[in-house]
Amino acid sequence: MTPKPHAPSWPRSWYSDTAIACPPRPPLAGEVRADVCVVGAGYTGLVTAIELAGKGYSVTVLEAERVGWGASGRNGGQIVTGYNKPISTIANWVGKDDARHLWDLSEEAKAILADLVARHAIPCDLKWGYLHAALKPRHLEELRDYHHELEALGYGGTRMVERDEVPSLVACRRYVGGLYDARSGQLHPLNYALGLAAAAEALGVRIHEGSRVTHIDHGPAPSASTAAGTVRARFLVLAGNAYLGRLAPKIQSRIMPVATYMIGTEVLGPERARALIPADIAVADVNFVLNYYRLSSDHRLLFGGGVSYSGLDRPELAGLLRRTMLKYFPQLRDVRSDYCWGGHVAITLNRTPHLGRLSPTTYFAQGYSGHGVALTAVCGRLLAEAINGQAGRFDVFARLPHAPFPGPGPLKTPALVLAMTWYRMRDLL
Repeated sequence: MTPKPHAPSWPRSWYSDTAIACPPRPPLAGEVRADVCVVGAGYTGLVTAIELAGKGYSVTVLEAERVGWGASGRNGGQIVTGYNKPISTIANWVGKDDARHLWDLSEEAKAILADLVARHAIPCDLKWGYLHAALKPRHLEELRDYHHELEALGYGGTRMVERDEVPSLVACRRYVGGLYDARSGQLHPLNYALGLAAAAEALGVRIHEGSRVTHIDHGPAPSASTAAGTVRARFLVLAGNAYLGRLAPKIQSRIMPVATYMIGTEVLGPERARALIPADIAVADVNFVLNYYRLSSDHRLLFGGGVSYSGLDRPELAGLLRRTMLKYFPQLRDVRSDYCWGGHVAITLNRTPHLGRLSPTTYFAQGYSGHGVALTAVCGRLLAEAINGQAGRFDVFARLPHAPFPGPGPLKTPALVLAMTWYRMRDLL
């Protein structure tokens, strides 16, 4: 029986309202065979599909909703150097050699992203330039230490910004300085995902939207089944990240879905928008629970923060984010907010990506912990390399230690909420 057409859509946001044309793709129907079945049409799944198709593999991608429906289409659009943890910390876990390899891979991630955008002419407003902004002297000292570490790694893209230079970059009086990174940046996240999907299809990849996977078999002959069909493959890639759900209980406990939110102001016009961020760069403070923002292509301020670790949306979210925005930009008191949206990202306990195998035929990547816009590009390549029999670089990532979040079952979320409350208080004090 042929399933009824399912036309899910993206939650409304500035991204969805400015998305490139993308008619819904048909859901999976019946039994399909492929070399590789990818579950999830976000950045990880799509880059993996592109890399595998380039190596001659037949690939089918199953997406429960629309391409980029999850974090890939709702995030802050910020491309950030490195990882959520310093390389010195990572070296304590895996040793200096693996830590150096991981650093090199994080740099390769940005190069892959830039190449994908250029090679496939993806209209995603890619720009470079980023400010890690310090709200207090302690932050500035932490950024100096980070700057020294980056210089020791041979990274030449950063410089310290003192208080008197801040106004030339961003019109916020709260900052005491910061660290400028010329090789981090920003893009339109949903259009990047849609561009990746089009590139994958041009290489022969089949993408089925409205095809929620309800069961996987990760044995010698892996498969993924939906309500209306099954893909039988030689290899399976799980790329659902925060939206993978209970498909793979063995790895579910290693990540925690965390809600993050954004607002978009009304159109400010080019002059007023540029007055807010004269350098037209992406900006984030360095609180543990950070705020981040940038300008849109149509001259709005896109402002993010308001994280929820409880799984519940915070009440009066738009008003809360607006009040936070006005602490940074009181000059916007007369400006309305036209958009408010949110979504889930996946964090790991040690805040580094979690890559591995469920079996010799089933691979996964998840838990980018706020750095997924860039790191998904290299992780997609590494997944493809491993499936193609070259797993050396993949195994460097797989050696990162990942413990489950504390607390059995329903106690896991309250334990994290208590921990995050402590960090919020630290930020405030």
